[in-house]
Amino acid sequence: MARLRHVTSGYFNMYVIVDIQGQQFKVEQDQKLFVHRINADQGAEVEFEKVMLVDKDGAVTVGAPVIDGAKVVVEVLSHVKGDKVLVFKKKRRKGYRKLNGHRQQFSEVRVKEIIA
Repeated sequence: MARLRHVTSGYFNMYVIVDIQGQQFKVEQDQKLFVHRINADQGAEVEFEKVMLVDKDGAVTVGAPVIDGAKVVVEVLSHVKGDKVLVFKKKRRKGYRKLNGHRQQFSEVRVKEIIA
């Protein structure tokens, strides 16, 4: 576990649970993740203030429901589409067949800063 580090040597272990567009993510510093598409340009910084839990070197702080003053700053790296999901409908003996496809849009983000 390369991310576990000690405070005495200048390293730390900190993670938060944050709500990003209705989904909860456990994030750490410099982590990359895919979230539902964010309406921001590529390279823009976005702040999320719905931080529900902070674990800083074993000291856990739980919000009710969120922690005041805590936020996560992320940088939008790119906008991508997910894998295609095919939906096939058919009614037997009637000649009715329908095929639909859907690709969900995601944004790839990198956690720049955790303020807690």
